[in-house]
Amino acid sequence: MAHTTITLNDIERELTRRRPTIASTEEKRRASVAMLLNGTEDDLHLLFIERAKHPEDPWSGNLAFPGGRKDKTDSSTRATAERETVEELDLDPTAGHFLGRLDDIEGAYLPVVIACFVYYLPKCPSIRPNHEVADYFWFPLSGLLDERRHKTRPLFWHGEERTIRGIDLGKPNCPILWGITYRLVIQLLTRLGRLPECLSHVTDD
Repeated sequence: MAHTTITLNDIERELTRRRPTIASTEEKRRASVAMLLNGTEDDLHLLFIERAKHPEDPWSGNLAFPGGRKDKTDSSTRATAERETVEELDLDPTAGHFLGRLDDIEGAYLPVVIACFVYYLPKCPSIRPNHEVADYFWFPLSGLLDERRHKTRPLFWHGEERTIRGIDLGKPNCPILWGITYRLVIQLLTRLGRLPECLSHVTDD
């Protein structure tokens, strides 16, 4: 029988099993995001934000994890993820438990390398989003295992029509989860051995 839950122990064990792959950043910008978990050991939820629409933001209006570009004052890419989360949500990830880091990924359409740091927040935090965040919500990790949520559909992005893979999180008036954040979610599911069967033949792009 297929596993229908992902436990905190599953995630922590996998993230400490090996060192993450750190990508070279030559000629590419560096950015970081925080993957934030809340809930009980076997009923975890993942925090998503919907970015406010802005003409100068390449991820405008998309679902995402809190995060952004590395600043010269940031001591590390992990510090970037933590600073950006505080700025965007008034939420300090260091108040929880740091679980580990996923492998870096490179933007498919933009010259950027993204680092993702995973945290567990034992208590449901108070969140006060700033102007960069249009909305936020917690989504059950178990829901990401539902094959019916995994879609392929056309998308207009920067004036071009593309066919994308994504996850329909089922929230009214909410965009599909796609792009960088989708790839990070799929990376986590793959490493945990929980990738839905409908994606077993698909390679990361």
